[in-house]
Amino acid sequence: MGRSGTKPLISVVGATGAQGSGLVHAIIADGTFTARALTRDPSKPSAFALKDAGVEVVAFDFNKPETYRAALSGAHGAFVVTNFYEAFAKETQQAKDIAAACEAAGVAHVIWSTLEDTRPFFDAQTSDVPPKLQDTMYVPHFDGKAEANASFPAAKTTLFHTSMYLENLIKFGMCKDGVMACPMGNTPLSVIAVDDIGRCALGVFKAGDEYKGKSVFVAGDVLTVADLMAVCAKATGKKFSYAAYAGFGFPGAEELANMFHYYKCDVAFGARRNPDGPHGAKALYHGIQSAAVWAEANKEQLAKCGAP
Repeated sequence: MGRSGTKPLISVVGATGAQGSGLVHAIIADGTFTARALTRDPSKPSAFALKDAGVEVVAFDFNKPETYRAALSGAHGAFVVTNFYEAFAKETQQAKDIAAACEAAGVAHVIWSTLEDTRPFFDAQTSDVPPKLQDTMYVPHFDGKAEANASFPAAKTTLFHTSMYLENLIKFGMCKDGVMACPMGNTPLSVIAVDDIGRCALGVFKAGDEYKGKSVFVAGDVLTVADLMAVCAKATGKKFSYAAYAGFGFPGAEELANMFHYYKCDVAFGARRNPDGPHGAKALYHGIQSAAVWAEANKEQLAKCGAP
């Protein structure tokens, strides 16, 4: 039990971010556990909203070891996610540090939000291999997370692999004037609604020991980009289309380009995320949203991304 009394306590890293926020709200709605929201800035509005919902909010910063004890004390479980685009080369070390802190605090179940290591795949290829970035990695925000996997005790850890957020179509600007340009061709792309990530993580915790020592791969849908654009068009009445990759054209785009290249080349990436698979999303959350369901629910915002 967590120190909150009758319900086991789950400490959620990044509780005001994409993945963590979804889990905190899923915990609140479900009632099986108590959530502790970990955030660098407990004074921001999203943190106050969690406080107003009755959630314990605790200051936590990967770069401040003195914050680890209060963040994890008394926790039955911990959901751990890092942000490569804030940490960059420090990401792997951050994961190693919190893995050690979870072990020291006696956390019984850790969900580590990770991704595949692209290096074994690309190193085995004889052609069409992208350039390495940061000297040793093809896709640093994948490879760095995967490198940290071994830092978490296998018997207590679920390796939790996510997919591209459907919200990226709206918030990240992946669709410009109704066109999504990327190097996917006809290779299926795995996608998921952000809130469903948290709901699937809750399913892992509710399953007790079932997913400890295992990897899970979550997606709400696996479909070609052309089919995804057709879904967006049907929901909004706007024109959406797929275009072959012609360069992303912004600083740091090489990492994103390598990521999509990996998606295209490693067809097993999407296959592992089959929502109907034995450890797939539907086994964790029966209400997982397909791309079509998500698009219908978000059609007003999505329509703004369509062709003028």
